[in-house]
Amino acid sequence: MKKIFKSIVVVALLMNFSCADDYLDTIPTDAVSASSVFTSTQNAMTALNGIHRMLLLRFDSQGQAAEGAVMIMRDVMSEDLVMTTQGNGWYVSFSRWQNHNLETSGDSRFVWRYYYRVIGNANMILAGIDAAEGPQEEKDEITGQALAYRAWAHFNLVQLYGERYDAAGGNTQLGVPIVLEPITEGGARNTVEEVYAQINADLDAAIGLLDESRNAKSHLNINVAKGIKARVAATQGNYSLAATLANEAREGYSLMSQDALYDGFNNVDNEEWIWGSHQVDDQQTYFASYFAYMSLNFSSTNIRNNPKAISSKLYDMISDTDARKGLWDPNASDPDLRDPYIDEMTLSSFAKIDYMNRKFIAQGNASSVGDVPYMRTAEMILLEAESLARSGNDAAAADVLFELASARDDAYTKTTNTGAALIEEIMVQRRIELWGEGFRFYDLKRLNLPLDRTGSNHVESVINGKFTEPAGTNNWQWQIPIDELNANENMVQNPS
Repeated sequence: MKKIFKSIVVVALLMNFSCADDYLDTIPTDAVSASSVFTSTQNAMTALNGIHRMLLLRFDSQGQAAEGAVMIMRDVMSEDLVMTTQGNGWYVSFSRWQNHNLETSGDSRFVWRYYYRVIGNANMILAGIDAAEGPQEEKDEITGQALAYRAWAHFNLVQLYGERYDAAGGNTQLGVPIVLEPITEGGARNTVEEVYAQINADLDAAIGLLDESRNAKSHLNINVAKGIKARVAATQGNYSLAATLANEAREGYSLMSQDALYDGFNNVDNEEWIWGSHQVDDQQTYFASYFAYMSLNFSSTNIRNNPKAISSKLYDMISDTDARKGLWDPNASDPDLRDPYIDEMTLSSFAKIDYMNRKFIAQGNASSVGDVPYMRTAEMILLEAESLARSGNDAAAADVLFELASARDDAYTKTTNTGAALIEEIMVQRRIELWGEGFRFYDLKRLNLPLDRTGSNHVESVINGKFTEPAGTNNWQWQIPIDELNANENMVQNPS
């Protein structure tokens, strides 16, 4: 891992600590040394803002736009997001379950490096914050956010590169190296159990330091930390805790209206968003953007030729009275039947393919600017409902599910399903609601479910015939990048 940490820098923004607008809406200008960052809490907050910004940054290629790119990678590996054509090639290899299995893959290297860079910068902050001049409450806020980021990044890494957590116990299988210092020498892989123990320790400490306040939704507060811990608890099969934390995470956040569903999922000011990245208009990332690959309307080669679609199988599960059904057009290829909005928002040169999405809308045909959602009230409601149902509390789970489903579908009546049927109903609602937001691969892995794309509109030539993958195979673990293996004599590769 030493190559990851050799050149860790803290991205600096010219900002005013007390003003959220100045704090977020300035252009990153330089890298600053740790010695100057930790002279004050104001400078330390600048370093923390570098992590916030990192979630939107382009790495080595246009398809490596930090968190948005990893979200796409995870979803194209699932059954619910359909790559309608090969387009210009971006993410096709992931849809075929090939790229993540190559230790020489530049994309796997990017993902590994990206999350460890978040960890490295968080560790620099944690190592220096005590010496900074400033109020203790500011030190607590900075420390809490850095701890939450470190936990979140380790959580993503262990889900991708480690074996799934087994709630039955043991979990001595290899996870990823735990890194708690800004070091330059790589260590051995910790067990999955050890990684999750550290994730929970960091989140507990963060929750103890944070409150509901923050400068902007791109920052982490106690709601975000509890939401992350709810995800962790569900992944570990601790459903009672997951239900409690998911409920607490959404306190103070309401569901968006049915009309707002059609606003483009591009505005962090949406009342339902708990956490998301805000992209400033004059910080255009062009083709290195989540919306350059997922939106309906940005005029990139990828969007024009390869509009992202929903699985027809999942689409057919959506009630006709559900407001979300209009987020995809099953008749897009037919000019007489297609949603007029598809034509209104796209140029004549855009491909119109059945089941294509209109969920994500970029700022314009020439602008891929858009805020990226990482945590929403709807996710927390569904996680709470799922966790209650898996805990055997069917009545409470049905009540929580009704809160979301009735807001999306005026005709929805409270379910009478129980047991496995109730869990399945909740999971279908989760797949519909969170389509394209990066959750499905993680859900399949944590629940030890197979990939099954059969009977749907997946294109055989696009996915290279990859319609199925049994649960629990070695293919669910990403290969450790060759650069890490070469740099770290303690590193062990995953079986292929």
